Amino acid sequence: MGGESDEKTENGHVSTAEDKPKVVDDVNTEEAQNEHVPYPKSVFFIISNEFCERFSFYGMRTILSLYLRDILLFTESDSTVIYHVFTMFAYFFPLLGAIVSDSWLGKFRTILYVSMIYACGNILLALSSATPIGIPQVPFSLIALLLIALGTGGIKPCVSAFGGDQFVLPQQQAHLVSFFSIFYFSINAGSLISTFLTPVLREDVHCFDEDSCYPLAFAIPGILMIVSIIIFFLGMPLYKIRKPEGNVVVQVVKCIWYGAKKNFRSEDKREHWLDHAEDKFGRTLVEDVKMTLKVLVIFVPLPIFYALYDQQGSGWTFQAARMDGRLGSFTILPDQMQVVNPLLILVFIPLFNYGVYPFLAKFNLLKTPLQRMVCGGLFTAVAFGVSAVISLTLEATYPELPAEGQCQLRIYNPYKCSAEFAIPDYNVKETIDQMGYKLVNLDGISGEQAAVYEVTSTCMGEIKNNTRSIILAEETGYVVHLSELGILLVEDDISKPEDGLPRIRTLVGNPVEGLNLTYYDEEEVALIVPTTNNSLFAINPGTYKLGNKEFEFNMGGVYTIVISLDGKDIGTSASFEITEPNSVHMLLLLPQYIIITAGEIMFAITGLEFSYSQAPVSMKSVLQACFLLTSAIGNLIIVIIESAKIFDKQSYDFFLYTGLMVLDMIILAFMAVRYKYVKKDENEENTNDDIKPEKKLSNKPPIENNDHF
Repeated sequence: MGGESDEKTENGHVSTAEDKPKVVDDVNTEEAQNEHVPYPKSVFFIISNEFCERFSFYGMRTILSLYLRDILLFTESDSTVIYHVFTMFAYFFPLLGAIVSDSWLGKFRTILYVSMIYACGNILLALSSATPIGIPQVPFSLIALLLIALGTGGIKPCVSAFGGDQFVLPQQQAHLVSFFSIFYFSINAGSLISTFLTPVLREDVHCFDEDSCYPLAFAIPGILMIVSIIIFFLGMPLYKIRKPEGNVVVQVVKCIWYGAKKNFRSEDKREHWLDHAEDKFGRTLVEDVKMTLKVLVIFVPLPIFYALYDQQGSGWTFQAARMDGRLGSFTILPDQMQVVNPLLILVFIPLFNYGVYPFLAKFNLLKTPLQRMVCGGLFTAVAFGVSAVISLTLEATYPELPAEGQCQLRIYNPYKCSAEFAIPDYNVKETIDQMGYKLVNLDGISGEQAAVYEVTSTCMGEIKNNTRSIILAEETGYVVHLSELGILLVEDDISKPEDGLPRIRTLVGNPVEGLNLTYYDEEEVALIVPTTNNSLFAINPGTYKLGNKEFEFNMGGVYTIVISLDGKDIGTSASFEITEPNSVHMLLLLPQYIIITAGEIMFAITGLEFSYSQAPVSMKSVLQACFLLTSAIGNLIIVIIESAKIFDKQSYDFFLYTGLMVLDMIILAFMAVRYKYVKKDENEENTNDDIKPEKKLSNKPPIENNDHF
C-alpha cells in the first residue's frame, strides 16, 4: 500500500498511494506470499459507518407507522400499506445497488454516492415533519421515504462485501470471520439503541406546541447518517478498492432471456431449454444457471414468511398502542416493543447454534436447512396465532359503536335536578339523573333522518330550544349536552384512540364566555379548556387536578367530565368513563415476539446459509440477491391484502396470515422432501470459465450433505 509510484484511482485521477485508496484488481494476489499480513485498520471505519447507518434506518423505521397514522393522518390500513411499500422498495433496491456497484461505480463510490441520497432523504423527512416550516407534509414525507429506501437498499449489498475486500485470503481468513462477527454486532447494536431511543424522543420531548416531537426523532437518525458518511470518507486513504468486474446477475438474466428466446424460436429441441444459450454464454455458466434455478424454485414459498415477520413494525405496533404499557413509574411505548426482536436475536443465535441444534440432532431432528426453515415458518405461524388471540382479547374491550341502521345518543345533564328527554317518533322517553348521563340507542335509522326531541326539567328554568328538530345519521354517535346556552348536539367519537392517549370532553351546564378551565399535572398546566368548548382533547395518561377535584385518565380511555359552575368556580362535577381504558398489558406481547424471533433464527438465518451453500460458486451473489427479493415480495403481499380490506378486525387479519403461513409451510415441506442437496465439493468443482468466481467470505462449517428433507 505504500509504493512510491503514482497510480490511477477508481475514478481515473492520478495520485500518490500515500494519500489515496489503493486500487487493485484482486486484493488476494499482491500480498499473497506474505504470511503475516497486518489487520486492516480500514475496516473500523466501515464498521463505524454500518453502526451509524443501521441506527439511522431502524430509528426512523421504528416510529414510521405511528408517524403515518398520527401526524400524516392516514388510516391504520393505509399507514400499513405505505409502511410496507417503503420496506418493499428497501429490499428491492439492493439488486440495483449490486448491479451499479459491480458494473459501473464499484463498491466504494456506490456506498459514498448513494449514502448522500440516503442522508438527503433523512433530512427531508425531518423537515417535512416540522409543521412550522410549512412544507407540504404528505408529498414530501413520501418523497423522503423513497430516497431513504433507495439509499438503504442501494448500499445494502456493498458495505459488508467492501469490508471483505479489505482482507487478504487465505492468510486473513480468521480475521475475516471476526470482522463479520463485529460487523453483525454493530448492526444489532445500532438497531437496539435506536429502537429504544427514538420512541422516547418522539413521545417525551414536546416541540412546536405539539405533544410529540417527530422532527427531533427523525433528525437524530439523519444526523447519524451524515456522521456515517463522514466516517466512511475519512477512511478513504486506507481502503483497498477493487475495480468493477461486471455483475453476475446481469449475466444470468441475459443467459435466461437468450436461452428462452432461442428455445421458443428454434425447432431444435434440447434436453434443457437453457442449453440453447451454450453457444453464447458457455456450458459452465449455463450449468450454473440450471443449478441456480433449481434452488430458486425452493424460494417460491419464502415471501409469506416476510409477509408475517415484517408486520412487527406495523400491525404489531398498532396492536401495542391499544394496550397498557405502564410498568411502575415507567411506561413502555408501543413502538419500543420492537426492541425485543434484536435483543433476542443476540441471545438466540448462540443458544440455537450451541444448544438447541446439537440437542435436537441427537434425536435426528432439524439436521437439514429445509427442516429448520419449515419449523421456523411454523413457529412464525404460531406467533401470529398468539397475536390473533391477543387481538380478540383486545377487541372484547372495545366500545360498542353504532351499527348499521342505528345511531347513539349520549345525553348529559349537568344540573342538580333530573331532566326528561323524549323523541316521540322513536318512542324514546328517558329520565336523566342530576349530574348524570344516559345512553340511548336509536334503531331504524337509514342514511340521514329527521327527528324531534323534547326536554323538560324542574330546575333549569326556561330551557332554550327545548323542542328541536335535528338530523340523525346512520352509524353515528352524538353528544346531547343540556346547557343554559341551549340543548347542544355534537357528533361523538368513543372509538379507541389510535395513539393510545386518553381523550376527555368537558361539558359545563352554565358556561361563561371567556372563562377557561385548567387541568393541572401536579403544578404544571396540562390542558386549558374554555367553558364553552365541548370538543374532545387528547391528554397524557395520569392524574389531574381541576379546581379542587382530581380526575384520573388512563391509556386508551375516553372520558366525559360534567361540571356545574358556582360563579366562576367549580361547584359540582362528575366523571364518566365512556370507553374502557387499555386493560391488557403490553408485556403479554412478549410470547409472540419470543416465538417469531425463534422462527426467524430457524427460517431467515438458515435460509441465507441454504442459499449460499446450495449456490454454484459463481452464482452465490445471485441467490443472495434473490433471497433479499423474497422480503420485498413478502411486503408486496401485505400491501395487496391490506389494500383489499378483506376483514374489518385485526384479529381476523392475523388469523388469515396464520393460515397462509401454515399452508405455505406444508408446500415448502413437500418441496423439501423432493429436494436433493448439492454437496459442497460439487459446487466447488463447478467453476465458471466465463465469469470470475467470487471468493468465499466465510468459514462456516458445511451443511450436512443429506440427500433428503
